[in-house]
Amino acid sequence: MFNQNRFVKALMWGGVCTAILAGCNKPADTADNSASTSTDTPAAATDTKTVAITAIVEHPALDAVREGMIEELADEGFKEGENLTVNFQSAQGNTATAGQIAKQFVGEDPDVIVAIATPSAQSVAAATTTIPLVFSAVTDPVEAKLVKSLDGSGTNVTGASDALPYEPQIELMQEVIPNLKNVGYVYSPGEVNSTVVLKNLTEKLTPLGITVHPAPAQRSNDIANAARSLQGKVDVIYTSTDNNVMSAYESLYQVAKESKIPLISGDTGAVSRGAVAALGVNYHDLGKETGKIVVKILNGEKAGDIPVYTPQSLNLYVSPNHAKEEGIELPQALIDKAQEVVE
Repeated sequence: MFNQNRFVKALMWGGVCTAILAGCNKPADTADNSASTSTDTPAAATDTKTVAITAIVEHPALDAVREGMIEELADEGFKEGENLTVNFQSAQGNTATAGQIAKQFVGEDPDVIVAIATPSAQSVAAATTTIPLVFSAVTDPVEAKLVKSLDGSGTNVTGASDALPYEPQIELMQEVIPNLKNVGYVYSPGEVNSTVVLKNLTEKLTPLGITVHPAPAQRSNDIANAARSLQGKVDVIYTSTDNNVMSAYESLYQVAKESKIPLISGDTGAVSRGAVAALGVNYHDLGKETGKIVVKILNGEKAGDIPVYTPQSLNLYVSPNHAKEEGIELPQALIDKAQEVVE
C-alpha cells in the first residue's frame, strides 16, 4: 500500500542529500586538502585501544610505574574512559596467579599487555608470542630470558628496565658505613632479578674485602626472620627492588630498629618506609618511559623494533631520623647532596 508520509520523507531526504553533494563540489585542490586533514587524524582520536596491565604485587614502586604509564598515555592522547580501556590485575605476590592472569589477558586479546616486574613479565612471555608485551621494572630482561638483546628483540617483547649500576650503590654503603666489612642481603630466591643482584654484588664486593651474607626469604612473611638471621653478622642490610621484600618492608624496618642494623636500598621509596638511604631510579618516571613505548606500539610500531629503555640517572634519598633509630648518624655531606631528605 502506498504510504504518503514515507514518500514525502523520501523526497525531503533526497533534497538534503542533493544539497550536501552540491556543497561538497569543490575545486580539486580543496578536496585534496580535506582528504589530507582526514588522513592526518591521529589514531588516538578515533580508535579505542585496550591495554591490559599486570603486576606481580602492589607496592609503592610498582604502583608508581603504573600511574606514570597511564599518565603518559593520557598526555599522548590515549585517555582512559574516552578512547582507552585499561584492565589492571595484581597477582598479589603469587606466581601461579601471575600465570593465570597472563592466560586470561591473552584470551582477551588486548592491543598491548604491560607486565610490571620480572615474574609477571615472564608469565606473559610464556603465554603469547604474538600480542605486544611491554615489561617494566625488570632488572635484567636478558637474564630473565625476555629478550636476547636490549637493542631490539625482533619478537613481540620490549620494555623498560630498572637496572642499577653497582658501583654507586657500593659507594653509598661505604659512605654510610666507612669501615664496611659485612653486607646482609635479604632477597627472594625465586625472583631472578634478585638472584642476579646477589651474584653481581658478591662479585663486586669480594675484591674489596667485603663479605656478602645472603638471607633468603621465599615469602613476604619470611622477611623479618631472614633479617633477624643477620643479627651480629653484618654492618648494613642492603635490599634491591625485590618485590616480596618491598611489599613487606615495614617488617624489615622493625628488625633494623631492634638490631641497630641500618637499611640501605636500591628503591628510593624505601626511605619513607624505614631505610636510612637509597639510590635508585624514579619509578614514576620509569612508568612514563614505559608509557612512551606503549604509545609507539599503539601507533603502529612493532615491539621487537623498539630498544629496551634503561635509566640514565639515579636519585639519592636519605632519612637522618631512620639512621638514628638504626644506630648510626648520616654524614652531613651525604645529606647535603640528597635529592630528598625524608623526615
